[in-house]
Amino acid sequence: MTDPHILKLGLPHLDVTALSWGPPDGRLALCLHGFPDSAWGWRKLAPLLAGNGFRVIAPFARGYAPTGPAADGDYHIGALMYDALAVHEALGAPEDAVLIGHDWGGFVSSAIAAYPESPFAEHITMAVAPIGAINKTRGPVVRQLSLLPKQLRNSWYILFFQLPALPERLLLRIIPRLWQDWGPSGYDTGTELDDALAALPSAAHRKAAVGYYRAMVRPSHPAPKYADLHKWCFDVPKVPILHLQGEQDGAMEAAYAEPILTALPEGSRVVMVPAAGHFLQIERPQVTADAILDYLGDRQGPR
Repeated sequence: MTDPHILKLGLPHLDVTALSWGPPDGRLALCLHGFPDSAWGWRKLAPLLAGNGFRVIAPFARGYAPTGPAADGDYHIGALMYDALAVHEALGAPEDAVLIGHDWGGFVSSAIAAYPESPFAEHITMAVAPIGAINKTRGPVVRQLSLLPKQLRNSWYILFFQLPALPERLLLRIIPRLWQDWGPSGYDTGTELDDALAALPSAAHRKAAVGYYRAMVRPSHPAPKYADLHKWCFDVPKVPILHLQGEQDGAMEAAYAEPILTALPEGSRVVMVPAAGHFLQIERPQVTADAILDYLGDRQGPR
């Protein structure tokens, strides 16, 4: 498997470390990771895209080592959107760039797809479907009530993370449990789990990771420079997207993603990945890469 190059990006507001695969002149695929993960979570998928001519760049998100915690302490989705747009700008702002986001990265990708001034040609979400599309396709009350108990059980950690101090102290014990619960039965987490834990080496990093969930749930507002972006975070995408969902996802019930195509712009696609859990880019990298390449091939390049 091809080892990536390490990039250091000195953005005006944040120093970001990223992994890079593929030819320097290839079409940019910016891959955003989620929780509990790191840029290394793309190590199986990225070479498959790079082998098809893409320049794959996977940043370590704010708060995940070796990228440091954000100096402003802001972990709202608007701040994450700001980071993604700044990385795209730092890489030359190519007009044909593809944005691929998993988990929290999926929140960011769908939010930027809803942002009227997105500079990306294509937007792909994984594991977390656009919330605006889910809200439009929840279906009758009976269906909602049938899904709610499972999803509440899956999401116990989000409520736990609202407690002060305790979650970050216990985080390195919680993450292995989440990986076990979120993946398909019997999957060996191994190296990828070690990478996820290594990305949160200090109390400050662990507080940052938990801070994403506190910013989402608690009444709060992003910093002014992120506010104009943040207002799009739960809107329905305005441009076509590809959404990929593991059929055995133990974090987000796959049933929420199944009907969303009717709420997405024409040209969108939803692909359910069999035998995959939450980390489908790790568990089924070839199937996931094929779905991405098929979609981009059918889209025939930039807008």
